[in-house]
Amino acid sequence: MKMVQAIIRPEKLDSAKKALEEKGFIAMSIIDVKGRGEQKGITLEYRGKKVELDILPKIKLELVVNDADVDIIISIIRAAARTGNFGDGKIFVLPVDLMAKVRTDEEWR
Repeated sequence: MKMVQAIIRPEKLDSAKKALEEKGFIAMSIIDVKGRGEQKGITLEYRGKKVELDILPKIKLELVVNDADVDIIISIIRAAARTGNFGDGKIFVLPVDLMAKVRTDEEWR
């Protein structure tokens, strides 16, 4: 099993979530995060003055899936979350040694 972590723009959450659900990937955690990367922040105008923001809000999706599903999940997220601009995000894939349900004694290794 693998954990797929995707950090995406907040405005792309609905399209990514819907695209994943349409392909049968329902279970996911959605976490509000802040960060910085190649985008290096943005400049806004507030009360007539320019304000530099270098830590931006992002969304982190986490899905634990079978190894065979990793490539399809990555392609779904890329297609749904891409704008083509800096700040679109990153996807990480991590090994999962054990998954256990809280409600039952089921475990997957």
